[in-house]
Amino acid sequence: MADYAKPIESNFLSVLRKTTLNAQALKGRLCPHLIEGNCLEQERIIQTEDLSKFYGPHMALENLNLDIKKGATGLLGPNGAGKSTFLKTILGLIQATSGEGTVLGHDIRTEGAAIRARIGYMPEYDALNPDMDAINQVRYSGELLGMNPIVALQRAHASLQYVGLGEQRYREIKSFSTGMKQATKLACAIIHDPELIIADEPSNGLDSTAREFMIDTLINTVKQGDRSVLMASHLMDDVERVCDDIVLLHKGKLAAQGRIEDLKAIDREIEIHVWGGASKLEAAMIQRGMRVRREGRVMRIAHESEELTSEILLCASQVGAQIRRMHEYEASLEDLFLVIMENLGYDVKSSEDLFNHPIHARKVDAPGHMGGGAS
Repeated sequence: MADYAKPIESNFLSVLRKTTLNAQALKGRLCPHLIEGNCLEQERIIQTEDLSKFYGPHMALENLNLDIKKGATGLLGPNGAGKSTFLKTILGLIQATSGEGTVLGHDIRTEGAAIRARIGYMPEYDALNPDMDAINQVRYSGELLGMNPIVALQRAHASLQYVGLGEQRYREIKSFSTGMKQATKLACAIIHDPELIIADEPSNGLDSTAREFMIDTLINTVKQGDRSVLMASHLMDDVERVCDDIVLLHKGKLAAQGRIEDLKAIDREIEIHVWGGASKLEAAMIQRGMRVRREGRVMRIAHESEELTSEILLCASQVGAQIRRMHEYEASLEDLFLVIMENLGYDVKSSEDLFNHPIHARKVDAPGHMGGGAS
């Protein structure tokens, strides 16, 4: 049983810096402000300009212009939207067809190795050796990054403690639950104290306790550890808890970008609970030009007029419907996502409808005959 109930370390940096790692050895990999304490923050962590990627005639990314700032950002989009291609391109693992981009100030075309040295990647797919114990799996990840074996072992202890596996670090990974495996992958991603953590579906498949701990750990890493997180997930509640901003891709293009709160404010709605005559009221409101979304006796009407509440009450009076409750509806990220997808022509009831697809098909957004999952 993982020790998820234990308090999260208040500062990630203080955990990892208890090791004997020489600060001079970090220069060139870590931002100078982490060592000298007087450098201005790098506000922008990822920038792209007209970034495109084609696999033959198939377009995976088209003219992406992104400006992702320091902090936590959610990367969203239905299957085949281009998320995997985008990540591979900005990490320098595949070359863009056209356009430019930087990650932490490094050119994605020519400085892929420098970028990868400063980011931590937590994959969705199973990337652990089941026959290794957790401490040696995480240590090995550090050594692959060029760490001295002694330093890698010290930091592996600290990383596993941070993710709630301090007391389980000598167990073989094949004996771990899904939540413990996810925590181990996160420990592998943060062993070198990266400035940016890319977490792909970090809370998917976890029970409530493990999921809560994973979300709290990511929040703590951003707020207390002063790090940035790019979180790809189909669990909108988790994205909304961790992230302040989102990037939404659709068929390789940018569908939305910005602060979640600002984007949610675009589509304000009035919610009403109706008793008696709901169908007649819905028809009357639509006839008057109102945009109505209905789930049983609950309706949400787009707030496009200052006289909206009066118009709703007038319609109810005309058809004899009873409105038991009326209030300004506070939209969630799930609502925002569905509204955008509906505007793009999708007929969906929940985000799950767009993400119900096998993991292996999301590894590459290339055509199927080229080994990808895109259509």
